Amino acid sequence: MKKTLTISCLALLSGLVNAQVRPFEKEKPFTESDSTAKFHTVSGERHGPSFFKKFVFPEVEYTPGASLTFDKYHTVNVMYHWYETWAKQYPDIVDLYVIGESFEGRPIYQMTITNKKTGKETDKPAAYFEGGRHSGEITSSESILWLTQHLLENYGKDPEITHLIDTKTVYLRPQNNPDGSNLYLYTEQRNRSTVRPHDNDRDGLIDEDPEEDLDGDGVIYQMRKKAVTDEEKKNANYIVDPDHPAGKLMKRVASGEGDYLMYSEGIDNDGDGDYNEDGIGGLDLHRNYPENWRPDRGGDMTGRGYTQNGAGEFPLSEPETRSTVLWILSHPNISVVNSMDTRVPMHLRAPSTSKGEESMYPEDLAIYREMDELGLSFTAYPWAGDVYETYATRYKVNRMTGDPLKPSPLFGHGPDFGYFYFGSIWYGDELWNNGAMKDYNGDGIYDDYDGLVWDEEENGGKGFKSWTAFTHPDLGEVEIGGFHPKFFGQNGPTWQLENWAKKQALFNLAMAKKLPELKVNSPQVKSLGGGEYEVSLTWENVGGLPVALEQAKIVKIVQEDRVSLSFDKKLTEGKENAKVQIISPELYDKTIYAGYIGKGETKTVTFKLKVSTDDPVQGKIRLSSTRGGFFEQQFEIN
Repeated sequence: MKKTLTISCLALLSGLVNAQVRPFEKEKPFTESDSTAKFHTVSGERHGPSFFKKFVFPEVEYTPGASLTFDKYHTVNVMYHWYETWAKQYPDIVDLYVIGESFEGRPIYQMTITNKKTGKETDKPAAYFEGGRHSGEITSSESILWLTQHLLENYGKDPEITHLIDTKTVYLRPQNNPDGSNLYLYTEQRNRSTVRPHDNDRDGLIDEDPEEDLDGDGVIYQMRKKAVTDEEKKNANYIVDPDHPAGKLMKRVASGEGDYLMYSEGIDNDGDGDYNEDGIGGLDLHRNYPENWRPDRGGDMTGRGYTQNGAGEFPLSEPETRSTVLWILSHPNISVVNSMDTRVPMHLRAPSTSKGEESMYPEDLAIYREMDELGLSFTAYPWAGDVYETYATRYKVNRMTGDPLKPSPLFGHGPDFGYFYFGSIWYGDELWNNGAMKDYNGDGIYDDYDGLVWDEEENGGKGFKSWTAFTHPDLGEVEIGGFHPKFFGQNGPTWQLENWAKKQALFNLAMAKKLPELKVNSPQVKSLGGGEYEVSLTWENVGGLPVALEQAKIVKIVQEDRVSLSFDKKLTEGKENAKVQIISPELYDKTIYAGYIGKGETKTVTFKLKVSTDDPVQGKIRLSSTRGGFFEQQFEIN
């Protein structure tokens, strides 16, 4: 894709963020655009033994159309086309820039939306929304794309959106893992990670055993093999689910109690007896955040501590996560974040390693619970809450053993970084639900049974491939079938796409509308006689959030709201002979530290001045709030 747009790039050097402005002209022969490519490659080298065969999925739009619609999924380049188009179409409210580069060197686009005539984007309260972190979870990117179009096309038409863009800043990143998204949309592969080579099975080999599309239909389904030999019967751990009359659904049981062995479609490339256990990539960008990070499997030398699959070599080891965190830390004006995935579906948030009552300030937890309910009002997801307890126990019991589920920790998770480290409202929402629209069999669980029934009744059975006989080169007679992993399992059929993208986007928009908003009155000047004056400033937080959560205060990610005065230097020069002296407050920096204004609160601060001139005195009063914004007004003493 030809880049002609002048954009700003954040160079992440030595952990610092240095803003530069340059045209993005770098072109690389990426695999998906190389007609001669025979293998998927990373940095020019063959990546795993899987033959690279491009597929054109009917569910995907590969080249941009005349208008943007949401009846197909869109590739990275199509999304970038629309972002570039909008940047040219709405120059007064849009900035487009490259925030960093992916592992393979692809640009990561980000957009800032705010009315430039009403102030700098960093001088306003802000929200940040991101999709595409997990390569196969593409519905999240579509939700960002939908929200972007919705904001831009309704600015100047919808009063609430117009007010939002006039007074706040919205940052949007549709694709945080363009490498993985391209792999997913152009090939049969369906990983959820970055494409960085990774030794998933810890055998000293890298990406040596990926899945293969054995029947050539472009989709990696499941394989089921009837247990025949004694060894197979000893390990068989699946049966045909007796609750489903068509015999399509498989149910897991204890080893030795089943009739079938289940595999993902492919062969055992490394001959270790396991199938497809070391595919392309394997690092998880949503386990790479610095808060409560733990090493990957094998990284605990005692063998008794916690580890975290996909964690990466160290916190922020991956350029995609690093670009997010370093940029976020340079923008503490952000109060609200949602970095989205698929497919639970759930409004998902901190804590990820403890119960909320154990580790969160009660005031903050109450706000999060209000946001949970706000989200459910738009999406009607079956769950909203924390990772550690709500997410881990959402099915109540282990569906194979019947044992009650217990809270379970997740490490290096974005929402924990967002709350405990950054002191913000930060969600990691999960979109789509594998078709489990309702509890058809009344067992209290939204699972594959419900998804299959919905597919049959509402989706024409298109989400499930009936089991089809196939002669496997090693296993012999098997059957290939199951749920479509791309456009049913991880993401919905295209006729469901806009519904899911839209309702999630509207929740994000609703959170943005709740950002702190400081209504600042005109400064008041009062003569006290004898050349002394009072200058007062009053402001109210008319937004839906305080300017600082309690956690933000304790980790010092925000400063107190501060008010200061300034005058022409000639009026304040000389300690004794200055024509204007600030006599209260008595602090050296003459700044009033006003604490943190809460939702619905009003504050007033007053300066006391000594003026020894008969000429009118012009001054400026400044209110600086980390997450409430920056305000400057003039006043006159005469």
